[in-house]
Amino acid sequence: MIRTLLVAASLLAAAPALAHSVTATPDEAITASFDIIETSIVTKGENAIFSTRVRGEAGKDKPDATGKFEGSSVFAYVWPTSLDSGDIGFDSGQGIVALAVTFHPDFDDAAYGGTNRHVWHPHWVVLGEDPACPAGLKVHDIPEGTTPKVPPTWPNVPLLIDSPDYPTSFTGDEVAVSIPLEFIGAIADASFDGVTAGLKVNANLHAPLLCVDNVFKVASGDLSLPGKVTPAE
Repeated sequence: MIRTLLVAASLLAAAPALAHSVTATPDEAITASFDIIETSIVTKGENAIFSTRVRGEAGKDKPDATGKFEGSSVFAYVWPTSLDSGDIGFDSGQGIVALAVTFHPDFDDAAYGGTNRHVWHPHWVVLGEDPACPAGLKVHDIPEGTTPKVPPTWPNVPLLIDSPDYPTSFTGDEVAVSIPLEFIGAIADASFDGVTAGLKVNANLHAPLLCVDNVFKVASGDLSLPGKVTPAE
């Protein structure tokens, strides 16, 4: 499945644009707040709006606090895209670029030392394959002693993760993030998918530091990035 995403991201980035969202059939076996019904990215004025609708109340379910960083959990609404990591302020060609709205009650990873463990908040993440992770996917580590290119709002953690302060809202069954196009102009030609997932911090704090632990649902069913960005109607 993960290899499918890597191949699809490169192929669909060059495919002709067919503007549409990604819809999914409800599944009673999935927790309602993570059961994706539709996911989309639209441009509206000077912004790109990332949104996902679920069968239940978006954002209702959060991971339990453990009282420590190591071994703690993260819940996330994720939009994997065909963007290049260079489009979001990292070195180019580093992996799968995704926007993620996350909640993790045991640690802060806001920009400039701020706090965010108490709220759902957005991140850019760069993902890659790793068989050491239960779902075969991780947030890319930054090896000790290296100094890769990072965006200004990188939260000073050893991961390819960014913590921009984009407006994020939860309204009934929908989670939405508004991002100025001046920061991600390449999104207009991008492909995307929708995922809900749980991640976990390594209990030993070694690489991989942050694994995708459990995929709750993939909107397309196969991570093929079938969505295309379109202007809002």
